[in-house]
Amino acid sequence: MAGFTPLASLGSGAGFGGSGFGGKGLDLPALGSGGGGAVAELTGPQKVAIIVRLLLSEGAELPLTRLPDHLQAEITQEIGRMRSVNRATLEAVVQEFVDRVESIGLSFPGGLDGALSLLDGHLSPATSSRLRRMAGASGNSDPWERIAGLEADRLLPVLEEESTEIGAVLLSKLAVSKAADLLGRLPGDKARRIAYAVSLTGNVDPGTVRRIGLSLASQLDAQPAKAFDTGPVERVGAILNYAAATTRDEVLTGLDEVDAGFAEQVRRAIFTFTNIPVRIDARDIPKVIRNVDQAVLVTALAGARDTDLAAAEFILANMSQRMAASLRDEMANLGKVKDKDAEAAMATVVTAIREMEAAGEIFLVAGDED
Repeated sequence: MAGFTPLASLGSGAGFGGSGFGGKGLDLPALGSGGGGAVAELTGPQKVAIIVRLLLSEGAELPLTRLPDHLQAEITQEIGRMRSVNRATLEAVVQEFVDRVESIGLSFPGGLDGALSLLDGHLSPATSSRLRRMAGASGNSDPWERIAGLEADRLLPVLEEESTEIGAVLLSKLAVSKAADLLGRLPGDKARRIAYAVSLTGNVDPGTVRRIGLSLASQLDAQPAKAFDTGPVERVGAILNYAAATTRDEVLTGLDEVDAGFAEQVRRAIFTFTNIPVRIDARDIPKVIRNVDQAVLVTALAGARDTDLAAAEFILANMSQRMAASLRDEMANLGKVKDKDAEAAMATVVTAIREMEAAGEIFLVAGDED
């Protein structure tokens, strides 16, 4: 029975005998004389109390906090009123409970908040945001479950804007790893003040914590849905990664004239063949060349000109001497490479690197901030 925790059956209100939670508890030293007749004497709440007591005695973890407060209270009160049941009654109650659970064909999460969690990723951002505001307004859901599931990037702006006291409560309700991540992103002075404020949250009552959670959840859900998953710097950088070199240079020159700061951020986001020496760890070069067709790699290396020459030499210098000598021979036999063919080959090498980065096989070194 240790793993048998069908919470929905415990919170059905009518119990599983149909008597409901309104029945009186039998204030007797022992309940029932055995068999089905004994079960008939029990109310629905008493049967639920027996199942809860049995599961807890077997070491099961029952998430009773997911039940409404009044049901948690009634289960607790019923357990407090009861004394003992004999083995025959216990077995009959368990069998009735198991029969009822096994007859269930499909269960639903219960409540709008549960439905939103189930459909997460399947609804449009606008619809999801609107429904979450409705769920928060209903007052039945736990706002902290929603907040704790959000990414740190989404929570950081709220933490930066809110007061020290609210920030302390927010960090206290998050997983330790996520709280540490957020604290590390804050300016030193604010991080210290919030860390100290956490030590003062011991006497905050649950009602206040819930109201804070509802307010924060409302703020987060009120944020407009984003049409793009990435920021403008990343999008422009990704486009220019695949643009021809002349086009890329012209666009960056134009951005310098309009917004030099934005242009510099885009330059840092761009990754081209030229950037290989400063963005790729020398130890990852063997991995890269294994993912690029050798004929394409020879074309890219042989076609390197001007600023790309350093990247070609970096690649050759970080592989085995035997392979480097073989590639140099092939480069010499290939002769002069057309600029168009060289650029296409370099783009293929860059694409392979990007795919390896996305798969977590390699990591790009952060660009120079200076």
